[in-house]
Amino acid sequence: MSQKSLDKPAKILGILGGGQLGRMSAMAAARLGIKTHIFCPEKESPASHVAAKTFEAAYDDKQALKEFAKSVDVISYEFENIPVETVRYLKKFKPVYPDETLLEIAQHRWKEKQFLNDIGIPTAQWGKAKSADDIQRVLDQWGATSCIIKTTRFGYDGKGQAKINSLDDITSAWKSLKTDEAIIESLVQFRYEISVIVARDLFGKVQSYVPVLNDHKNHILAKTTAPAPLDDSLLKRATQMAEKLAKRVGLVGVLGLELFVTKDGQIIANEIAPRTHNSGHWTIDACSVSQFENHVRCVCGLPVGKAVHHSDAVMINLIGDDIALVEKHQSKANANIHLYGKPDVRAGRKMGHITILK
Repeated sequence: MSQKSLDKPAKILGILGGGQLGRMSAMAAARLGIKTHIFCPEKESPASHVAAKTFEAAYDDKQALKEFAKSVDVISYEFENIPVETVRYLKKFKPVYPDETLLEIAQHRWKEKQFLNDIGIPTAQWGKAKSADDIQRVLDQWGATSCIIKTTRFGYDGKGQAKINSLDDITSAWKSLKTDEAIIESLVQFRYEISVIVARDLFGKVQSYVPVLNDHKNHILAKTTAPAPLDDSLLKRATQMAEKLAKRVGLVGVLGLELFVTKDGQIIANEIAPRTHNSGHWTIDACSVSQFENHVRCVCGLPVGKAVHHSDAVMINLIGDDIALVEKHQSKANANIHLYGKPDVRAGRKMGHITILK
């Protein structure tokens, strides 16, 4: 479906989703004199605390969506689980960036891996599963006895996946996912996990932030080091992959590409994030133009800003009880504290982050 175009730079940005990514985007928009309206089903969402207006309704509430669309100039989204049908409906009224092309690819792991492979970006070996028998068949074809299986939709931060260490694990692992379809991925012997954030505006101009090194705890990003302390030629290849993806998908906005660096020096793509990314939070304090400001710029019809950093940085995620680290860093001159306004501390919940400038 074609959509309405943006005739002039937007003054009011609509954001689907009310989490911390929407919150930081709204704060970046305010610096540019752009108001934000949030649409999400949750009450007292983090983004609603800093937005000009919030619509609290389900993503399939067409009347509420229509009112939301009429109140803004352009629409974007802050997480990838927004229903594609919601975006298609909103496009009848106002431009939506990125459009549903990127969303559809990123929402389904089969489509994601196939798209990456089709444009020449390597991934782990993968296969499709609709039953435990399919897993057995694929492993037999590979001559392997171990793999990772993941739900094709809605898995993130380690959710919706299971590791198979031997053929005896197949049945229990399949049942644990409680799904009708899954992706089978070969186990990757990787040395590092890195990511690249790339921004592309309505004029086709592209800017990429330096690739960063990511460390995880319980499958959740715990620390990002920017720039990644790796060989320049390797980082250049990673950037080229992300920029190729942005151009081929017709990106307007920001996306993140997560990558593995294997023990033999190869780079393979892991996942696409069709939005601002946790590994780019450091850009708020270490760059003149953050990933959030660039996302706002791009979707609102402004030129993309230079993605250069003035400081090296380490970003620490405050997950659950890690919120207690705030007191330790409050008096440090190089520590920048960002709290998301979430009232309840829960295990695995992202409560905020701290960026330490080097």
